[in-house]
Amino acid sequence: MKEKTETPGGAQGKQRPRVLVSGGGTGGHIFPALSIADELRRRLDAEILFVGASGRMEMTRVPEAGYKIIGLPVAGFDRKRIWRNFKVIAKLLSSMTMAKKIIKDFNPQIVVGVGGYASGPVLKEAQKRRIPTLIQEQNSYAGVTNKLLAKKADSICVAYDDMDRFFPAEKIVKTGNPIRKKLLEKSLTRKEALESFGLSPDKKTLLVVGGSLGALTINESLEKGIKDIVSKGIQVIWQTGKNFDNRGPEACKGLKGVVVTQFISDMGAAYKGADLVISRAGAASISELQALGKAVILVPSPNVAEDHQTHNAMALVKQGAAVLVADVEARKQLVPKALELISDIKKLDEMSVKISAMGIHDSAFKIGEEVCRLLKAK
Repeated sequence: MKEKTETPGGAQGKQRPRVLVSGGGTGGHIFPALSIADELRRRLDAEILFVGASGRMEMTRVPEAGYKIIGLPVAGFDRKRIWRNFKVIAKLLSSMTMAKKIIKDFNPQIVVGVGGYASGPVLKEAQKRRIPTLIQEQNSYAGVTNKLLAKKADSICVAYDDMDRFFPAEKIVKTGNPIRKKLLEKSLTRKEALESFGLSPDKKTLLVVGGSLGALTINESLEKGIKDIVSKGIQVIWQTGKNFDNRGPEACKGLKGVVVTQFISDMGAAYKGADLVISRAGAASISELQALGKAVILVPSPNVAEDHQTHNAMALVKQGAAVLVADVEARKQLVPKALELISDIKKLDEMSVKISAMGIHDSAFKIGEEVCRLLKAK
């Protein structure tokens, strides 16, 4: 017989707590949101509803993970083409109306915002109704939406120090960013991981990732330098993303010791086999690298709000935990820097130790603790 779940209020057999999770847009928002939801379902048997932005990746990823989601027509402001924002404002107003109905119908006991366009209307409405709200800020430089919501939020969970630059200090809880459980559960040895890609455990291995769509600068840097890398006896696992067409395979034609693919299905094995990683500096990627202790060259994307990826990268660089190559310099510097670094075993070990020390391994649990505290205080 299933035991009755004790809710945060302490009563046996009480109705399951209702938690609304809002936000998305990128994997950096979605993966933490799903980890938080999994933790709350495990701990509280919570009834969970997601609210995302229509047409964004959360509308497929969340249902795939077993959760219901409602999409809002909300979109971000176009800062370069101001005239396009009339439609954006209309979508925002429509989203605010929808947020009111969603909160009225679902009647959540707490709302968790993970950033992204959908967080704004939903958390704003919850705060108007005095429903407890928790913000999870993944980056070292806070986004506009979270900064606007922070004054009335009940708790703000962060992954970096010195976040009182953006948020009220008394509301900040350092929890880190939750990462995909599958990465931590991998029990493969390095040898087994590399053999699963058809690679040799006796050679240094470079892992190159740029997100699901790919990072053009990183891809073009590899396209230009892949033959030089292979000539040095280094293996490469290269995730090009969807937008690089056949250019990756074409550049690697006839080369041995290279795995080139649009998507890596087993990132746990890829990380395990890598001696050095090249990556963008999104919050989710950095949290994974910290948790796994991987030496990394970060190439921050220049196409993000408030240049937050550079801020994320610099937080590691200042601790000697990563190397930064600017996007504008990558085509000339990235491959030479990777070749220099991957041959320096001492430096790789030092970076691994330092980045691992920055990681927080039980982030979802800590955020779950904070949700329980707010539910009890309600």
